[in-house]
Amino acid sequence: MYDLRLVAFTAVTLAVSLGTAYSIIYGTYLDTSDPLLAHLAHPLALTNYWARKSNVLNVYFIKKAWGWTSAAFLLLWATTTPSQRTLSRVMQWLTATACWLTFTTWFFGPAVIDRVNLASGGDCFVHLPSGDLITVPTDYCFTKSTVTPISHPDIFTSSLVLPEGWSGIPRLRRGHDVSGHVFLLTMSVLFLADQLSRSLRFGQSSFWNKLAMAANVVLISIWLFASVTTSVYFHSPFEKVTGYVLGLVSFAVTQTSVFS
Repeated sequence: MYDLRLVAFTAVTLAVSLGTAYSIIYGTYLDTSDPLLAHLAHPLALTNYWARKSNVLNVYFIKKAWGWTSAAFLLLWATTTPSQRTLSRVMQWLTATACWLTFTTWFFGPAVIDRVNLASGGDCFVHLPSGDLITVPTDYCFTKSTVTPISHPDIFTSSLVLPEGWSGIPRLRRGHDVSGHVFLLTMSVLFLADQLSRSLRFGQSSFWNKLAMAANVVLISIWLFASVTTSVYFHSPFEKVTGYVLGLVSFAVTQTSVFS
């Protein structure tokens, strides 16, 4: 019988590698670490729906990817037989969740991805309505604090003319911006495929478990498509590669003998 994990690995590897190759050959990617470009709409946004940051896939799925992945896993786990509802499967999910939090949200302070960005030459910027940039302390980027001329008069000089009520959120730019989307999509595809393969080993399943497995297959398909669109339109090639590798490493952690 074929190994579903190998199929998923092959699929996500092809999605990221072919999408990245396409972006290089046809120049379709937007370098999101460039402070002069990152806040702008993608040059292809007017002609290609998937190049828009506001596309339905990005807004409702990719930005909430681990929430969707967690829901799919928990549905699969809850509808299976008692013998398959093992603690080791829950621990795998918790470990993957810890990887997600560590790399993208918090790791005894800033997330690992933010630390990499800063260590590789990144700076914290605020984009002004005029298109100009001002540099602010990195702590503002780590806390994602909203800044205004009233709340932070030390940042904005009196010569700056800003619209009334304007506010900005500082972002780290210029450093190596590991693709958090590619990282999370890669880990999600492999994690769900692994959990599906565990369920399929037992053969017999209830109606609700079959429905849960179908939902997982659909979500894996969505994540693969999202891997393609992200690889084609966003981040520099190397940032996508490092995101992919980070996803593989995180999944590999869940496959250690501790969970067998």
